[in-house]
Amino acid sequence: MDLPVLLVVIIVLALLFDYINGFHDAANSIATVVSTKVLSPFQAVVWAALWNFAAFFIAYYIIGEFKIGNTIAKTVNENFITLEVIFSGLIAAIFWNLLTWWFGIPSSSSHTLIGGFLGAALMHAFTLDYNEIVQAQPDLPLWDTLSATLNKVSQQSVVKYSKVIPIFLFIFMAPVLGAFISIIITSIIIYISKNSNPHKAEKIFKKCQLASSALLSLGHGLNDAQKVMGIIGAAVIYHHLNINDVAYIDAPDRFKYFAEHYTWVPITSFIAIGLGTMSGGWKIVKTMGTKITKVTPLEGVSSETAGSITLFLTDHFGIPVSTTHTITGSIIGVGLTKRISAVRWGITVSLLWAWIMTIPVSALIAGLTYLLGRMIF
Repeated sequence: MDLPVLLVVIIVLALLFDYINGFHDAANSIATVVSTKVLSPFQAVVWAALWNFAAFFIAYYIIGEFKIGNTIAKTVNENFITLEVIFSGLIAAIFWNLLTWWFGIPSSSSHTLIGGFLGAALMHAFTLDYNEIVQAQPDLPLWDTLSATLNKVSQQSVVKYSKVIPIFLFIFMAPVLGAFISIIITSIIIYISKNSNPHKAEKIFKKCQLASSALLSLGHGLNDAQKVMGIIGAAVIYHHLNINDVAYIDAPDRFKYFAEHYTWVPITSFIAIGLGTMSGGWKIVKTMGTKITKVTPLEGVSSETAGSITLFLTDHFGIPVSTTHTITGSIIGVGLTKRISAVRWGITVSLLWAWIMTIPVSALIAGLTYLLGRMIF
């Protein structure tokens, strides 16, 4: 089947975003294993990339579905999804990801993508309603026109809040959950190993870090690669509905139908994020591995295990979360088991502001991108 040029461009951009997500978020799964000198940076990114891709087989053959991708595809009402909307959202997400990567800010690629999608869809609804009101009431003052447009947009259910509200809540709940689990795991390990020889214990924990970092990379792959699948899925589903494809119109779950018939999309998405991880993100590695709190091999095992458990839980419930937020919370939890002052709260507050700003800023950029595209084309 021939695909529209814009759909092909969207697929390429989505996979590019997936690649950028890989090197942007590589630090999440390798920062502690590098900072504790268990692996060299090159060994660590290869190790993480391998497990990023292995996550595909977990999702496809064991879990049997792509819950995160399904959630992402359904964050916006289908009536307000167009290829132009998805294109604008991707441009915004790529721009914000590269900007935060350049400045070494561990922001969330996931929330960047979601914010871009929502922002472009809302601007699409706004422009449709604005034009409709102007045509119906050409003499209405500008301020009244804008007010009426905003009121109409607010009544149209552009955003599916049943999908979006849990995503917003887990901006804060994912790191809190990661920190809580991390404190429990660290406390248990310290209690069990309190009489152990420190030198021997450190050797054991360094070996254990290979397993814990692999689990975290699996969680990263399961979570983040599926988000790009969701965006591609939304674009492909729109295309098939637009050409009145009966199979998609009648499908009880259109995303599942898409995943079954475009199997190359999940495979390519997991490969892209793995390749991106191999490219690394050294500026963010430094922040995650050393600036938040000093991490030992024991603490590396605790934070990575806590992060992976959190990611597996949220994947099970189909809630897209930020790997960055999750592992940051886990590292903070490790610091708190020593003392509150062990956490560098100045860095942590800066990260928190980046997290809060990600969705609204990427939504604004996407909305402006969509509007600019409408003006040009």
